[in-house]
Amino acid sequence: METIETILRDVPLFQGLTPEQLELIAGCGSNVHFSEGELLFRDGEEADTFYVLRHGGVALETFVPARGAVTIETIDAGEVVGWSWLFAPYRWHFDARALSLVRATSFDGACLRGKCEADPVLGYALMTRFAQVMIERLQSTRLRLLDVYGYAGN
Repeated sequence: METIETILRDVPLFQGLTPEQLELIAGCGSNVHFSEGELLFRDGEEADTFYVLRHGGVALETFVPARGAVTIETIDAGEVVGWSWLFAPYRWHFDARALSLVRATSFDGACLRGKCEADPVLGYALMTRFAQVMIERLQSTRLRLLDVYGYAGN
C-alpha cells in the first residue's frame, strides 16, 4: 500500500528532503478528492491547507467584474496548489477549481507551521521550496502578460 510518505518521495517539491523530514510532513497529510467543477478553496477564505495533485488538474481563478471567473493558471498532477497557508493573515487570494476528477494529498497548514517552528531546518527547507514555486509561477505570469500586452510594433 502506498503511504503519504512514499507519495511525497516522487513529488519534485519534496525531493532532497530527508526521510525524517518527509515523515514529519506526511504526518500533516491526508488523501482527498474533488469532482469536476468543485472548489478546493475560495478567494478570501482561511488558507489552512495546501495540496499536492496526484491526478487531474486545477484552475486558479480570479473574479473580474463584467467577465466573471477568469483562469489565471492551470496546475497539473505532480504540482502543488496553495502557498497562502505560509503567510499571515492566511487567506486565499484566488479560487481553485477542479478541471476534472482530482485526487490529491491535502496538508494541514497549521500542523506544518507548528512543525516548522519546532524544527527550523524543516521550515527553511519548505520555505525555499515554496519560494521556488512562487518564482516559477510569477515568471510564467510575466510571460503571459508579455503575450497579452507585448510590443505590437513592426
